[in-house]
Amino acid sequence: MSDRKPILLAVVTQRRLVLWAVGALGVSCVMTQLALMRELLAAFSGNELVLGLVLGNWLLLMGIGAWLGRTSDKLQNPLTVLVVAQMLVALLPLLQVFLLRTLRNVVFVRGAAVGVSQTFLSALLLLLPYCLIAGYALTLACSLLARQEGASGIGQVYIADSLGSIVGGVLFSFVLVRFLDHAGILVYPAVLNLLFAGAISSRTGHKLLSTIAGALAAAVIAAAVLVDLDGLSTAWQYPRQHIVARANSPYGKLLVTESDGQFDFIQNGVPLTSTRDDQHVEEAVHYPMAQRPEARKVLLVGGGISGTAKELLKYHVRRVDYVELDPTILEFGRKYLPESLADNRIKIINTDGRLFVRQTGEKYDVVIVDVPEPSTAQLNRFFTVEFLAEVKRALSSGGVVSFSLGHYENYVSLELARMLASAGRSLQQSFPNVLVIPGGRVFFLASDGPLFDDIASRIEQQGVKTKMMNRHYLGAMLTADRMMDLQHAIAQPAALNKDFNPVLYFYHLRHWMSQFNIGFGVLQGLLLVLLCLYLLRLRGTALVLFASGFAATTLEIVLLLAFQVLCGSVYHQLGIIVTVFMTGLALGAGMANRRIKSRSNGVIECGDKPGPAPAPSLHHSATSTAKLLALLAFAIAGFAILLAYLLPLLNRLGDTAASLLFIKTAIALLTLILAVLVGMQFPLANRLEFDGTVAGASRLYTADFVGAFLGALLASTLLIPLIGVTGVCLMTAALNLAGGVNALLRRKIAI
Repeated sequence: MSDRKPILLAVVTQRRLVLWAVGALGVSCVMTQLALMRELLAAFSGNELVLGLVLGNWLLLMGIGAWLGRTSDKLQNPLTVLVVAQMLVALLPLLQVFLLRTLRNVVFVRGAAVGVSQTFLSALLLLLPYCLIAGYALTLACSLLARQEGASGIGQVYIADSLGSIVGGVLFSFVLVRFLDHAGILVYPAVLNLLFAGAISSRTGHKLLSTIAGALAAAVIAAAVLVDLDGLSTAWQYPRQHIVARANSPYGKLLVTESDGQFDFIQNGVPLTSTRDDQHVEEAVHYPMAQRPEARKVLLVGGGISGTAKELLKYHVRRVDYVELDPTILEFGRKYLPESLADNRIKIINTDGRLFVRQTGEKYDVVIVDVPEPSTAQLNRFFTVEFLAEVKRALSSGGVVSFSLGHYENYVSLELARMLASAGRSLQQSFPNVLVIPGGRVFFLASDGPLFDDIASRIEQQGVKTKMMNRHYLGAMLTADRMMDLQHAIAQPAALNKDFNPVLYFYHLRHWMSQFNIGFGVLQGLLLVLLCLYLLRLRGTALVLFASGFAATTLEIVLLLAFQVLCGSVYHQLGIIVTVFMTGLALGAGMANRRIKSRSNGVIECGDKPGPAPAPSLHHSATSTAKLLALLAFAIAGFAILLAYLLPLLNRLGDTAASLLFIKTAIALLTLILAVLVGMQFPLANRLEFDGTVAGASRLYTADFVGAFLGALLASTLLIPLIGVTGVCLMTAALNLAGGVNALLRRKIAI
């Protein structure tokens, strides 16, 4: 007995080290994913399609890495391989950030937009080494614990990975991103993984690897302390610009550059505003103010630091309520453009514009929505039928609302016409009078009262001095043929843009994509063929996990969209929703894993593979597990159907503090329920697939990642805009129903 005790302690120690290492890997994965997604969005002037491509590539490559790990149980020294993988996972993200920032303008023309195919290939190549190694390491960890504890050991890996993801997500979203840049943030998971790599090496007697891991950890810490990694790489990224300020906020990376006295604000790689952008500032202000020059109270949503708020004061305005979401923009605006916000008639409100309009009890004479175009679902919220109805409630009698969309240069393409027509139709649902103006951008004005197109004379009557908005400029821009072109455009058939059917940002994506010659290369074609072959081969438990992964990403996107629509883009609370989801995954997996342990009693079950008939008790246990797995698939299907009809009901609740609290609680609870259902499936599916090797876990991880990949790629960029939230929920329900039925039929269980 005494001889077995050291062996048992060694096994327990190894198990704990592996689980802690997996947790550290989970921390690294979520932090690296968030940092690299933000970096890629900045590098490629990101919109929702870019986000879908990046996240889709991440999940697909993780799935391929998990599939490559299917033979890891045949390795001679699996712990050594895990240590090496963990060291690579620690160092690669820092290298990837530097490569992305330095090579973007080497590979592509500086300042030029990058097309869809190039974005896809760039993201694929950048993410490939990290994701393949991380996916492989997950399967390898499953192999190590399966040797000791069978199917439940694989479930423990899933739980440890989920818990690590929770920790990483919370640290990134609520702590580190407020104080550190991306390079500084990635130092933490790098050091954590190197320390665990060193601990595992030390415990297993690999002193050389342990020394290397310790030295690398010390080197990373020293580099972070002694070198401004972010400043150095950002200077390489913008070599021709003098960077006077930079910061990461919860909403992205913000840079302020200076050239000959001109300050440029750049957020996520996209120019936000400039001190010499007189055309945009004057058009945003004078088109709507010329309609109501006697306006006393004006609401400005976004754009205030560019000088728009100050320009409004040229009229007899008593108060300008300027709403801005990102506090970093306000901080830099006050520092570098103090004259834009200095007047005490400008009241700054740091909150989400949509939420403010929904809750305010004020009445405004003019509302100016000066936000970027609806390139994402979050921005699309400011162009929907529901938001415009909320704006109307905030307007005084005869008040005017204004926003801009698209650029018109004497030609209206089919894609631009659809954008303009959708926006025009959506405005007409609340306002009988709509005026479309072909300025530098296309401006929409709407009101219950009269609207006038003689802008120049109305500005002159007020004695307002302008730089560009004079009779000569307006005479060239507002010609009869240009005005008529836009009237024809908005008369084209197009769908209404609604909160839960956001077609306008789909039209915007199509318009954006029309600017590129999108080629379908050999690599994309090969990936598509391989994906189709893979989907055709899916059966049984793997199909259930594929449907589950698809539901997880798709319905989480639906819930996040609903939260943004109903509660506003409050970053901390969105982070809570994501954290609740990861917590639910861990809870569900833990519940299922405990069930496996309590029923197996140390017996290793056989999966779907052909072979000798199992013992009656074992067969009964496997049948019971298969029924429970199918029941969970049916439950996810039912949840998706419920969601399709529940979210519109929540949207009908009032805008009081009590109703808002109820909506937030309801969405958090719905997120938790979804995650628990999804989390329970992996350990149960693995119990059915487990045959003493890690091949089953590899198949299931791959199916889960590929399903999540398709959900991430298709949900926000195509499915929700085309068929709406209800259609997406019903489609997800059908897929999970099919998976559950297939799992029962494969085991010849009566439905």
